[in-house]
Amino acid sequence: MTSLPAKDRLRPEAHSAPESGIVEIFNYGRDRDGLIPLWVGEGDLPTPDFIVDAARVGLDDGETFYTHQRGIPELRAAIARYHERLYERPFDPERFFVTSGGMPAIQIALRMVAGQGDEVVIPTPAWPNFGAATEVGGARAVAVPMQFGNAGWTLDLDRYFDAVTESTTALFLNSPCNPTGWTATREELVAIRDFARARGLWIIADEVYTRFVYQGERAPSFYDITEPDEPVLYVNTLSKNWAMTGWRVGWLGAPPRFGQTIENLIQYSSSGTPKFLQRGAVAALDRGDHFIEFQRDRAMAAREIVCQGLEATGRVRFTWPKGAFYLFFSVDGETDSRKLGLRLVDEANVGLAPGDAFGPAGAGFMRMCFLRNPDQVAEATDRLADWLV
Repeated sequence: MTSLPAKDRLRPEAHSAPESGIVEIFNYGRDRDGLIPLWVGEGDLPTPDFIVDAARVGLDDGETFYTHQRGIPELRAAIARYHERLYERPFDPERFFVTSGGMPAIQIALRMVAGQGDEVVIPTPAWPNFGAATEVGGARAVAVPMQFGNAGWTLDLDRYFDAVTESTTALFLNSPCNPTGWTATREELVAIRDFARARGLWIIADEVYTRFVYQGERAPSFYDITEPDEPVLYVNTLSKNWAMTGWRVGWLGAPPRFGQTIENLIQYSSSGTPKFLQRGAVAALDRGDHFIEFQRDRAMAAREIVCQGLEATGRVRFTWPKGAFYLFFSVDGETDSRKLGLRLVDEANVGLAPGDAFGPAGAGFMRMCFLRNPDQVAEATDRLADWLV
């Protein structure tokens, strides 16, 4: 047996990192003339001027040097103020740590609590980066399939808890959920909290879509039912609410006693988020509530259009999402979502994400992002309806 030269040897975690099924379809259709791209999780609006202007001031002021690893004090205070408005109670700025996007917040959270020999339990279908980040870090992602039926997507808590073993260190929960729109109730969060307390487990809570709900102002949160010093890590980002996907600014919420550890992990990954970008983030958090409301109203209108339009074909199966801004649907007679995604690019000129990219529980489904101009969503819906019938 011939061994590989040293330059060709890779760690198994790196070698086995999966290709994104979403990106595959994206790359296949990105240059198609007239294609309506609904495959990735972002809207079509550019970042609002008041955010851009604040970042520009930072650039004009020469804020292009290394900065605070935990984030500038002004931004950490703005994150705390945002939480105080949202949850109507005080928040300590010392519990928030600025990261270079939501994905680094997830990676840092996982590095804190899971490594070789550990397991993290994740309900699926789920954004593939959750499981991939877990396994690239050396831990094992344990997928717990949700059920789809007349009540929509549901999480069987007994099944979720039964997946926990002696090797489990954390429960990962994304609510509202990408891609299904499932949104945990307060009662479900309480049950998960109580189980985690009893078993000494961490909770990693991805609540990125908490403002995108279609009843009420926000989704139920672990912030509603936990104490500030409990072992819960909250990952969040400015990408969705404020149309800042390309800015790569997010944050991690954690008990302040872990501050030095988190600062160290930031240092050894990004070494901090550019200061001028953080200036824009301050403006977003302090002055952007109206923009979030506008985005949610837009998503609600688009949700109405696509759900009614596809229901009328009689060939798709889904339930109206309670949260996030995706429709996750299956098509009668179509079981290979990857092939279906490629065909829809070619035959309907619409780009969707294949459901099997979100784990085996998503096989046969497609994900459509409807955080776009309702007129464009209506056109995409018409194209899909014409293709279906």
